[in-house]
Amino acid sequence: MSYKVLIVEDLQELLEAMSDFYREKGAGLWEVVTASDGKDALAKVAGNDFDLMILDIMLPGASGFDICKAARSKGDCPIIFVTALGSENIILKGYETGCDDYVVKPFSLKQLYAKSLGLLKRAKKNQDSDLLSCGSISLNKRTMLVKVNDREVSINAKEYFLLVYLLENKNSVLTRRAILERVWKDDLDVTDRVVDTAIRRLRDNLGEAAGQIKTVIGRGYRLTEE
Repeated sequence: MSYKVLIVEDLQELLEAMSDFYREKGAGLWEVVTASDGKDALAKVAGNDFDLMILDIMLPGASGFDICKAARSKGDCPIIFVTALGSENIILKGYETGCDDYVVKPFSLKQLYAKSLGLLKRAKKNQDSDLLSCGSISLNKRTMLVKVNDREVSINAKEYFLLVYLLENKNSVLTRRAILERVWKDDLDVTDRVVDTAIRRLRDNLGEAAGQIKTVIGRGYRLTEE
């Protein structure tokens, strides 16, 4: 598996040194994409999904701050600013804009690479914790997307939180009372029948995966792999 990194730097010699280091050190780990001006970088951010970005701040066309903001509007890709601007105010502005780390020139390529691996590992761990799956059903808690066999399905808010609860406790029997307390919380106007109705609607929306939600007679419901 390879990870896509965007390196943005207007000094051509430094841009080549960083990109060559990542390609050689990673030995196939990285797909390196480069840009030497802000306008080109913004276009590449808009047209690609990156696993890591390394951005200079002072660039022709658009600043590193502009690129960082554009990236943050798309997702949580780790971002490192690499710049000669090392004042406290600039560094604070970088973090406020959304960067994850800051390296001041001159710097060690080995240190930058180590920071990159650390951020990538942390991001991967966070992404994994956001994903829930069982059989053909998958749910991303960060984006709130629900899929069946990689096809996006639409469900309402109560059905979403019901499915989260089922996924977090897959293969376990959940009583109607437990579901009410978790999904409907302090709403005292609901009864067990509300759970049955929500389960029925959730099954309808899950389509071919509906059969994964099993009725356990006299007890409640259980989500299984099949």
